[in-house]
Amino acid sequence: MNKENFSYPLDEGWSTKDIIKVTDLYSAIAQANEKGIEQVKLIAAYKAFKTVVPMKFEEKQIDRAFMQASGYSIYQTLKLAYESKAKIIKINKF
Repeated sequence: MNKENFSYPLDEGWSTKDIIKVTDLYSAIAQANEKGIEQVKLIAAYKAFKTVVPMKFEEKQIDRAFMQASGYSIYQTLKLAYESKAKIIKINKF
């Protein structure tokens, strides 16, 4: 599913730097689902995201909103990234 025009879930209280970190993760998740991304880049984007959204319940809310907007699961994509030994993470949807 390639949805380039979806809206990113963002918090009005985030600074510009925070928004960049969060949207970098969204982009990395989309890339992993569409064409593939290096595992280290995806995990680095997630670690930067966690500096903005450290609470698990907030992360779950954002994941649900992002999934609804894009069709991509942050949780499932990162689960694969952490479990995989592959250098390139590519979600294979059938």
